[in-house]
Amino acid sequence: MDILVLGGTKFLGKHIVAEALRRGHKVTIFNRGCTNNELFPEVEKLKGNRDGNLRPLSGRKWDAVIDTCGYVPRIVRASAQLLAESCSHYTFISSISVYADFSQINIDETAQVGTLNNETTEEVNGETYGPLKALCEKEVLTAFPEGALILRPGLIVGPDDYTDRFTYWPVRIARGGEVLAPGNPNAYVQFIDVRDLARFALSLIERRQKGIYNVTGPLQPLTMKQFLEECKRALNSDATFTWVDEKFLSEKEVAYWTELPLFIPESANMKGFSAINITKAMEAGLTIRPLSETIMDTLRWHENRNISEEQWQAGLKSAKEKEVLAAWLEK
Repeated sequence: MDILVLGGTKFLGKHIVAEALRRGHKVTIFNRGCTNNELFPEVEKLKGNRDGNLRPLSGRKWDAVIDTCGYVPRIVRASAQLLAESCSHYTFISSISVYADFSQINIDETAQVGTLNNETTEEVNGETYGPLKALCEKEVLTAFPEGALILRPGLIVGPDDYTDRFTYWPVRIARGGEVLAPGNPNAYVQFIDVRDLARFALSLIERRQKGIYNVTGPLQPLTMKQFLEECKRALNSDATFTWVDEKFLSEKEVAYWTELPLFIPESANMKGFSAINITKAMEAGLTIRPLSETIMDTLRWHENRNISEEQWQAGLKSAKEKEVLAAWLEK
């Protein structure tokens, strides 16, 4: 196939391009040329801007387009409308954050999505991100009524994950010693290895599949305790886990999800966020690599990027972890 990727050089886009090339497809990437421009010298690179300069895409034909970087409906509308004349299949990478209510578990693709009082806003933040993604989906479905594939991933993890929202745990557990483990050990966690997401996306595109799919993992329920223990086992670590309850963590101003990735307190009433229904994707062929592989590959990638703890985008700083653990043990 002849595939156009919008983005294509950062995290998910990078892995989608790599997977497409591995499968023998011809790939063109379109972006501003500002990030990792040295990647993929074998592919055609079109330089432009989704917000105002789509001219390099005009008059071209592709079998499929993959949109990895759409966040604002106006901008997605522009690319989708233009490319509706150039190809018949448009894959949009959305998010499970589109859903309106995470208080219940087992959310499937038919659940209600979030809305905005002001649909013209273009400020992307924690409150608008999900509803804006839902509006972006709507634009794609309008432009491609017979050829739209919408993928709603959960937390995307693995090598090249610059957000550190998963990376923190393999790195911290590899270091060993007493590790602060948050909240309820039996709380569920979900995430998807970026390479598994890329593989699933390409397999659907090759079959000209359309529709909406939740895409996260693992295929069987996984608790926070099981995840941390698997990190310890896979990395042959001497780490020990001290479980600290969510009320104490809140009192000590430890931020969930950011300082302690994957942790969402029960008081947030968001248990559904980590218990998304992925039956439809599984029936369509979603496969998940062994968790140990994701853990070890993420650690190897981190060890090669040479950054200090202060440069991390997420995770609990060592000094604060020691301080909170000491206070907990003295309680």
